[in-house]
Amino acid sequence: MDSKIQDLSLFVMPTGFRGRSALIVQLWWFVQATLFRWSPQFAYGFRRALLRFFGADIGLGVIVRPSVTITYPWKVTIGDHAWVGDDVVLYSLGEISIGKNSVVSQRSYICAGDHDYSNPKFPIRALPVVIGPQNWIATDVFVAPGVSIGAGNVVGARSSVFSDLPDGMVCLGSPCRPIKPRVVKDY
Repeated sequence: MDSKIQDLSLFVMPTGFRGRSALIVQLWWFVQATLFRWSPQFAYGFRRALLRFFGADIGLGVIVRPSVTITYPWKVTIGDHAWVGDDVVLYSLGEISIGKNSVVSQRSYICAGDHDYSNPKFPIRALPVVIGPQNWIATDVFVAPGVSIGAGNVVGARSSVFSDLPDGMVCLGSPCRPIKPRVVKDY
């Protein structure tokens, strides 16, 4: 194999990539590992306050479970009354936006960064992820960097979303694809 395919000795973290100083990044990771994670399940207001203190844009009535992992909260926006479930990872190398009334269920991984594998220097890239309003991202879903999920979708459990999804669909699979419209019954 050609030795010029990937040479990690050439990797350089872009200036300002993290969006805050190394001290603030380390402080957040310490607070997340202690106060955030050790907080009682019902302490949603406390966790919202911590996230806001560290620069996250958090709406009204947001529910974030204490086992959620957020890389850089200052790159996260969560709309009103959205839920983020147990063991979700918001790998916020780039911006992550979760729309109002959306649910990201347990063990899902929202990934807003990758590396340019075509460049031997393997540069890191921040690619935003947008999850529109009124979506249900079911358990153990992977959402890839640069993906936009429209409004009102259901993304089935263990799906892998590698490309944009339209509005109002039930989507599933790996790769995830729309399979039928989301029909809402009147109650």
